[in-house]
Amino acid sequence: MGAAALVLVMAGLLGAATASVGDKCSTGAGCGAGQWCFDCEPELAGSHCVRSAATNPFQLVNNSLPFNKYAYLTTHNSFAIVGEPSHTGIPRITFDNQEDTVTDQLNNGVRALMLDTYDFKGGVWLCHSSGGKCNDFTAFEPALDTFKEISAFLSANPSEIVTLILEDYVRAPNGLTNAFKASGLQKYWFPVSKMPKNGQEWPLVSDMVRRNQRLLVFTSARSKQVTEGIAYQWNFMVENNYGDNGMDAGKCSNRAESAPLNDKTKSLVLMNYFPSVPMKPTACLQHSRGLADMANTCYGAAGNRWANFIAVDYYKRSEGGGAFQATDLLNGMLLCGCQDVKACEGGSSVVCSA
Repeated sequence: MGAAALVLVMAGLLGAATASVGDKCSTGAGCGAGQWCFDCEPELAGSHCVRSAATNPFQLVNNSLPFNKYAYLTTHNSFAIVGEPSHTGIPRITFDNQEDTVTDQLNNGVRALMLDTYDFKGGVWLCHSSGGKCNDFTAFEPALDTFKEISAFLSANPSEIVTLILEDYVRAPNGLTNAFKASGLQKYWFPVSKMPKNGQEWPLVSDMVRRNQRLLVFTSARSKQVTEGIAYQWNFMVENNYGDNGMDAGKCSNRAESAPLNDKTKSLVLMNYFPSVPMKPTACLQHSRGLADMANTCYGAAGNRWANFIAVDYYKRSEGGGAFQATDLLNGMLLCGCQDVKACEGGSSVVCSA
């Protein structure tokens, strides 16, 4: 069992021994494994133990189903981290979306990363910019640095799969390919030729692990599926609106680049749930209140299909379960028709009425 998998399993086994989600706390030491001490003001009076780690469905249930039969917690702008020092010498003037390193995100159970890639300073950088151009004041770090973190995680956790979803502004020929090669990630590459077309099932997770094809990469640049062998995202998945338009209660429609959500020729479903302007205080309540409701709304909009990816800002912020519990809901419904993946642990004998 890989290090991250062990952490996630231990979080489930040991958390209740120290404290339960919702218990009052003063420091993280007073909370159980897989929890942190957090104050979701203004709703809670003081700090409480809330979840900080995902349930690993591969370990809890099994990894013998197709890749598209599981849900994966996804971080929006995974690289745009609070407090990340400037790598250009120029103070950064742009938004942040996450609060811990990519390595910590992966160790806490995040399994899909949204990255914005740009040509910059003779290489590929991760930037939170606009207009397709990276600037000194919008640059976070060279993509190679983040790719190396992902490579280290995959090496240390040989049963895990990571998905990268790239908002891709790299125009340099083979720019991305060169960065992936330099990071050591190409040895984990899942080839486009094996990605299903016309709504077919994906390969079994167990087979992907056995073949060590544990990195899926999707790009927003259509041409790169032919020129670099990087899958064009909307050939394989549908995606709802992002930003404020993706957070209207009771509404779930596709973003402009995506096919309609109920287009079942695409086997994967991505659900965004983050505002146009990231706000740490509101993220807590959004994850605690509206996120699960939107998962149900998008299920209907996607032709009665549960989302495979659930993308959020500040993924650990909640009153209790937050994005982790929403992912448990999705995996529960996907794996055994239950509202929580933990109910699926009994395998084929599990029966849920809702």
